[in-house]
Amino acid sequence: MPSRQKKVIFCIAGLLSFGCALSVAAAIGTQFWVKGTILCKTGAQLVNATGPELDKFVGEISYGLFHGQRVKQCGLGGRPFQFSFLTSSQPRSEYVALFVVYRYMIIFPDLLEAIPASIHVSVILFSAAVIIFSLVAAALFMYNAFGTPYETLHGPLGLYLWNFISCSCGCLVMMLFASEVKLHRLSEKIANYKEGNFVYKTHSEEFDRSFWIILFCFTVHFLNILLIRIAGIQFPFQESKESDTSTGAADLMY
Repeated sequence: MPSRQKKVIFCIAGLLSFGCALSVAAAIGTQFWVKGTILCKTGAQLVNATGPELDKFVGEISYGLFHGQRVKQCGLGGRPFQFSFLTSSQPRSEYVALFVVYRYMIIFPDLLEAIPASIHVSVILFSAAVIIFSLVAAALFMYNAFGTPYETLHGPLGLYLWNFISCSCGCLVMMLFASEVKLHRLSEKIANYKEGNFVYKTHSEEFDRSFWIILFCFTVHFLNILLIRIAGIQFPFQESKESDTSTGAADLMY
């Protein structure tokens, strides 16, 4: 049985991992990943708007992985619009399935043409992986705190492995989503989707709270790895190195 100190450390790490899983699950469904302002370039150029007049042509936009909202400002007041990556009034047969959940297909609508689909789907999949592996890590922490693991993946090696995978998935989510927003100009593509007469440009843009939740979870899993080390459990590769060195020294004696 583990000592009291290990139990406390494993329980804290397990609760943190479980909290991460809940936080990411809640963050995925929100539209608070990116918020910013969009300038109606065409309207501003027509009236040569400058200074305070430019504010009449600056709207707002906020979106997440599945849906969002934008407010168009073209000098005639704000017009709010809701958009979604997963719903559409058109028949499903006109779209291509991107992945299957059980027996049901989740279909992206016309907005798929405006976004980098492969990156967007990868962000969703890696976010789901963070949830799954965070739950696995939480379960293993509790198992190691109150039980006696008899298999390698249930013991110290598993604790390092699942936390490392969760940490890596969180890092990939941030990198891929940041590249989708900044390099592929996702906000502009959404704002200009099916806009024939007006051109919109990104005026300001920043990541919102749901994105920073992923960073928080990435940090938590990294700290969990340090907590495992503080509990007195050697890193897997370090342990094998030490055993190889001791075996070599024993061979020299003979």
